[in-house]
Amino acid sequence: MAIYKKVPTDLNFVEREKEIEKFWEDNQIFEKSIEERKDCPTYMFYDGPPTANGKPHIGHVLTRVIKDMIPRYRTMKGYKVPRKAGWDTHGLPVEIEVEKELGLDGKEQIEEYGIDPFIGKCKENVWKYKGMWEDFSKTVGFWADMDDPYVTYYDDYIESEWWALKEIWNKGLLYKGFKVVPYCPRCGTPLSSHEVAQGYKDVKERSAIARFRKKGEDVYFLAWTTTPWTLPSNVALCVSPTDEYAKVKAGDGYTYIMAAPLLDKVLGEMGYEVLEKYTGKDLEFQEYEPLFDFVTPKKKAYYVVCDTYVSMDDGTGIVHIAPAFGEDDARIGRAYDLPLVQLVDSKGELTAETKWAGVFVKDADPMVLTELDKTGKLFSAPKFEHSYPHCWRCGTPLIYYARESWFIKMTAVKDDLIKNNNTINWIPESIGKGRFGDWLENVQDWGI
Repeated sequence: MAIYKKVPTDLNFVEREKEIEKFWEDNQIFEKSIEERKDCPTYMFYDGPPTANGKPHIGHVLTRVIKDMIPRYRTMKGYKVPRKAGWDTHGLPVEIEVEKELGLDGKEQIEEYGIDPFIGKCKENVWKYKGMWEDFSKTVGFWADMDDPYVTYYDDYIESEWWALKEIWNKGLLYKGFKVVPYCPRCGTPLSSHEVAQGYKDVKERSAIARFRKKGEDVYFLAWTTTPWTLPSNVALCVSPTDEYAKVKAGDGYTYIMAAPLLDKVLGEMGYEVLEKYTGKDLEFQEYEPLFDFVTPKKKAYYVVCDTYVSMDDGTGIVHIAPAFGEDDARIGRAYDLPLVQLVDSKGELTAETKWAGVFVKDADPMVLTELDKTGKLFSAPKFEHSYPHCWRCGTPLIYYARESWFIKMTAVKDDLIKNNNTINWIPESIGKGRFGDWLENVQDWGI
């Protein structure tokens, strides 16, 4: 027969928790849990470090509690469990906060203020809420060594990162290349996918359907882009290898090549006559004349390439390729060994090689369209509304921009990653086999 004990209605849970917290502290219970198991196998725990220039919130309660469960479980299983606290002291959250404090706006003003004094201010700012974090961690019963934490701006931590990179280099897994990243030209920095997701705005803009003349013939490929400012950096046109394409005589007197399923949508009003049909693969490596003569690439360029990412839903079924300004463009550029033409600088302004030096990319759109129209290379410039990413910090439109970067060759160790993942007892299993497992199956080289 079960015996139930009535809980007093005047029980003060907060007071009881504070008493237990004080008992743990006065009697060094956490330290004893490690010392009493000094000869036992070690289960090492490093805390994924928070940034102490922001206040803890309810989400941190959840992560702190979950992270505390595993070391306690391992301790009860007889392991010695050192728990190293840490502080993430690098990154834009700190720098942006200090910019606001000093009344600065962007990279140039930071450099005028002085890099060393700016870093000094950042080192002060990063500890703004350290005491609050420590009190909060104790209150939720999170055990960790906060007297001797690892700090990411300390030299010993930085040196450990260099050591790791050296080991990766020794294994032949570190190389230099280009990575297309979402980039804020005002802040002068790439953004993570999480940051990009915070800044989308609905905008109305003009796209471009341009006429690319086929080399040696009075025939034009019709290609569509939502970013006219990238057209000066064009090096290829991309078609779907398996979809149907057509050469047609259109009502405006031109002969065009474009996707057959989109003929009515693009040419329906003016009328057209189909002259020939073929698959996209038949068009591969056919050459065309560039829209502009600003540069002469050293590698072979200005020909048709194939990729399955080309859609028959919008545009003309032919996509212009500028490897410096798009992830798919860069991937296709690597596959076909296309040149990297980058006629935009780190401020997001067109370079001196073009007619529009110093003009911000979004302001250059109408100028590029006007130039194409004057030279007879603009078929149309339809308006469209879409959701476009802006910097969540300053509101500047982002650009997808190729930056020189070092890469860790994760693809070379893919099989080992999958093999190790299969030894882990994931709970629930669907995370390890599904979400995380799928990610490993499609792992890309890590741009650092």
